[in-house]
Amino acid sequence: MASLSKPHFRMCYSIWFQFLVCVLMLLGVNGFQVPITFVQDAVAKGGVCLDGSPPAYHFDKGFGAGVDNWLIHMEGGAWCNNATTCLERTKTRLGSSKLMTKQYTFSGILSNQAKYSPDFYNWNRIKIRYCDGSSYTGDVEAVDPKAKVYYRGARLLRAILDELLAKGMKNAKNAIFGGCSAGGLGAILQCDNFRAMLPSGAKVKCFSDAGFFINAKDISGASHIQEVFADVVTTHGSAKNLPTSCTSKFDPKLCFFPEYVARGIQTPLFLLNAAYDSWQIKNTLAPGVADRHGTWRDCKADILKCSDSQLQTMHGFRQNFLAALSSLGNSPSRGWYINSCYSHCQSGTQETWLRNDSPLLDGTTIAKAVGDWFYDRKPFQKIDCPYPCDKTCHNRVFE
Repeated sequence: MASLSKPHFRMCYSIWFQFLVCVLMLLGVNGFQVPITFVQDAVAKGGVCLDGSPPAYHFDKGFGAGVDNWLIHMEGGAWCNNATTCLERTKTRLGSSKLMTKQYTFSGILSNQAKYSPDFYNWNRIKIRYCDGSSYTGDVEAVDPKAKVYYRGARLLRAILDELLAKGMKNAKNAIFGGCSAGGLGAILQCDNFRAMLPSGAKVKCFSDAGFFINAKDISGASHIQEVFADVVTTHGSAKNLPTSCTSKFDPKLCFFPEYVARGIQTPLFLLNAAYDSWQIKNTLAPGVADRHGTWRDCKADILKCSDSQLQTMHGFRQNFLAALSSLGNSPSRGWYINSCYSHCQSGTQETWLRNDSPLLDGTTIAKAVGDWFYDRKPFQKIDCPYPCDKTCHNRVFE
């Protein structure tokens, strides 16, 4: 193999170094690292991850006019719905804080720069890490004797929030309780409880990004996601921590679905979701158990590879999604931004939250829609036209 001469080596090294510098500059501009905080005293309260390790969060303090404002953003990562899947989860960062990265990149809604998150950049911004597998709802006193698995999501969340209250959140003037995916679902389920923790005079609203999971049948006609959610509620003992406004009317297992539970939520709520949510297409509409021959594999990885019949099925899913959304009623305090992208979670990354090429709905970025809604500058309740009409989407492509 031919070797590079010294001038060529220096030239290649220089090009590589310049490229690396550019990448690091982009990372520095669009995001920054925030260290982890472990809630050690939560262990004594039983508010622990699945493996019994303490819960954790990342906290970037507010400054200037934002010192009394608080933004909670809860991490997602699906669920575990039985002893086997929960035990497996203890071997990952989604079940043990021992395995979590010690730094977390804050960008998008969590950015500390006005040009990247103009309404929230100087707030106290917190990322809560997810390690309970129940969207922060579980509470079983007994510990699994064989596996030593703890189902304590609700206690875990309370322990974190108690620590934040002591750090100044009890004096909040403005607050947003939000999250992405399973964290976005948690924000819906615990919304009114969070509101009750803060001063009555504070402006408090909830925000769910990709957390509006619908009770839809899969391509085989089975109620797969309903069975999964029912098992989550049973395994984690979640029923007692779901809003009674729902459990008094429906089977508590249905109250894990936002379309049933959000009807009774009193606190203002904003729903950010793709009508063709990539997680729900992959796991609710066409899960592996319903697609044993893998005919949906390529389509689920890249929407451009979907056949006409698959796209028609996905349009049907969108119609079901919009029907579930409309079942909530039309409260003026609520907001929603339902675009037609093939994506999942759009608030935590700069490219989809606010950038010169980020998604638009009615000519409006996600950041502006959420900010206008929170500060009561302008209501936002918009639904996109069907795929593929929206050319501003950042559609996900999976390996």
